[in-house]
Amino acid sequence: MKKFITVATLLAGAGLSGQAMASGASDCHFHGNAVATQATVSTCAAKYQKDLIASGKIAKSWAAVKEPASFEQIDGEKGKEWKVTFKDPAAADKSKESLYMFFTAQGNFIAANHTGK
Repeated sequence: MKKFITVATLLAGAGLSGQAMASGASDCHFHGNAVATQATVSTCAAKYQKDLIASGKIAKSWAAVKEPASFEQIDGEKGKEWKVTFKDPAAADKSKESLYMFFTAQGNFIAANHTGK
């Protein structure tokens, strides 16, 4: 019986370990201190852009803007951050012509706004 419990525990742990390690580029949730590449941040920015449109937080017209206009690493409140800028020259409200997204250096989404701050 002891052997059975040990084997069952090991198999269950092995099955769950893949899920625990699944955090990565596929879901845009990262652990550790490795700095994300621009390509990874670009992929995550596109994902969050779609999420923001779907939730109604930004206008549906942003769906036409497929690629970020620029990337930069800035000094944020808690260290280095990625600042990703999308541009929509066709925006009716010129104060919302730019969409800024902020990510931790590792690639985790922080916030999005139209002010860049």
